[in-house]
Amino acid sequence: MPDVLLPSELSPSRNYFLLTSLLVPRPIAWVSTRSQEGVVNVAPFSFYGGISGNPPIFGLGIARRADGRRKDTAQNAIDLSEFVVHLAEEPLLSEMVGCSAELEPDQSEAEALGLELVDSHVISVPSLAATRVRLECRLHQHQEVGYGPVDFLMGEVVAFVLADGLLDERGRVEEESLEPLSRLGGAWYAPVRERFKS
Repeated sequence: MPDVLLPSELSPSRNYFLLTSLLVPRPIAWVSTRSQEGVVNVAPFSFYGGISGNPPIFGLGIARRADGRRKDTAQNAIDLSEFVVHLAEEPLLSEMVGCSAELEPDQSEAEALGLELVDSHVISVPSLAATRVRLECRLHQHQEVGYGPVDFLMGEVVAFVLADGLLDERGRVEEESLEPLSRLGGAWYAPVRERFKS
């Protein structure tokens, strides 16, 4: 007999851990934003996925802090309507995980971890220099979802920025050159090393 668990009978934390253990693997959005005071925030999130190809829009869910305040990434993106999503790759795992520390709004993860920033091409929010794939975005829409609530951001990509060598002669991504990380349940991550076609 299968185990049947009803969300209405479980605690919010139990529902969260079930969902994150079963929606696997999840891509990781490593996001840079800037506050109205000029502080650059960098943080990873894995409630993230594509919504539309025309125009290119993705969804990003950001839970609130324990005290109910918005996380810096959500607040900054809502305030300035701009942010950058970087592809989290295996060589930068420790830097990406380091950015998950919950700092106060006037503290910068980039500064605390010594991460180099570079100007973006279309928007004013800077990008992480070490990353090879960057999606420069403008906020398309914001909604509050659930009882937390969660800040659900829809980002429209206004520039795809890829390092030299990641596009082939036809302008397609050389996917075998990427080393993406995915998020599993708990504190588990998984690299993508093996690929197959069907």
